Amino acid sequence: MADPLTVLVAARDEEERIGATVDALRLAFPGAEVIVADDGSRDGTAAAAAAAGATVISLPAAGKGQALSAAERVAPPGRLLLVDADLRGDPSPLLRSEADLVIAAFARRSGGGFGLAKRIGRALVRLRSGFEPREPLSGQRALSPAARAACFPLAPGFGCEVRMTIDAVRAGLTVEEPELELEHRATGRDLAGFVHRGRQLVDALVASGPLRVNYRGARLPLVGWLVALDGPAVAAVAAAGLADDLWSGPERGFRAHLLSGRTTGVLKLVGIPAVALAVTRSLSGALLVGLSANAVNQLDTRPGRALKAYLLARAALGGRPRRADLLAVLLLPYDLREMGMLGDAGSNALGAVLGFESVRRFTGPGRIAAIGALATLTIVGERRSLGTMVERSRVLGPLDRLGRARL
Repeated sequence: MADPLTVLVAARDEEERIGATVDALRLAFPGAEVIVADDGSRDGTAAAAAAAGATVISLPAAGKGQALSAAERVAPPGRLLLVDADLRGDPSPLLRSEADLVIAAFARRSGGGFGLAKRIGRALVRLRSGFEPREPLSGQRALSPAARAACFPLAPGFGCEVRMTIDAVRAGLTVEEPELELEHRATGRDLAGFVHRGRQLVDALVASGPLRVNYRGARLPLVGWLVALDGPAVAAVAAAGLADDLWSGPERGFRAHLLSGRTTGVLKLVGIPAVALAVTRSLSGALLVGLSANAVNQLDTRPGRALKAYLLARAALGGRPRRADLLAVLLLPYDLREMGMLGDAGSNALGAVLGFESVRRFTGPGRIAAIGALATLTIVGERRSLGTMVERSRVLGPLDRLGRARL
């Protein structure tokens, strides 16, 4: 007996087309549930989809990948069929293949630009997986339960298809690209079309890099490594944090890492103070930088929290502007809207910047007091959640929530 099927459709401002698409899908797959993720539509897309018999989940505008991921979370176990909201034609041949991931290749090209986004998409898939795709950007895809487990949650935005193929191939799953007689609304060689393909290209590039799942279950690009641009010492700290982002285990806190032995957390525990010692040539300086890096990292449990703490601390410390200050300001809206994550690379690096600035400012008793305060914060964080304490604070709570997306 075949696994049950669920059809997922991400839609934004598709009031005119979504009803016909849902009708066609329900006719082609009478036993399947059709779930439409309304991605922040400003028209009657949700009402039209519901009237046609789809299950509708309404979301703020978060992008195609996050919309499909939200729909997948409410879908029952089994196979998935992903289709675009403006699809015309019969996608049922996708389900006849035995492959884990089946991607529709359109038999006829309609509209489009000069093929740059598609060529770069192919190159990205080939670079990350060794597979040479014909249709790296096609949104019409059938996934087996194994492919569903390997690919979801999807990468954000229009990069979700490129990363889906990469993840499936790297998981050792089979991929096929049959040619089908399908059509959808094509973009032209006008301003709107070039803007759309430009977004596709940027999203594909970002999706092919390091990603991590946040507390809400969204899979986001790690962008905190950009703080490495502040300078060589901060870059070394960011590298240690990035290693933890990419290869960390389930351990949390100093004690868990020390008991486990050789973990990426131990690498940070040793490596960050070692970098600081080489730069400051002071044991107290090494302690101050290491504790600062850990403190900001402990706060990075909700969007925007670590960046706000960094900017407030930098304002208090004063001194000449640094590249990290500008980067923090630029990254803050993306972090708040859950379009990117600092990760350990960014939070540890920002904390190290605060540590180095504190070493320059504080000497003698002032430095000892700063070390004591940060050590106390670290001990408290080992026993209780600093994030929970911030959220419950009447003063810090509203500031913590300010600007955060309500998804």
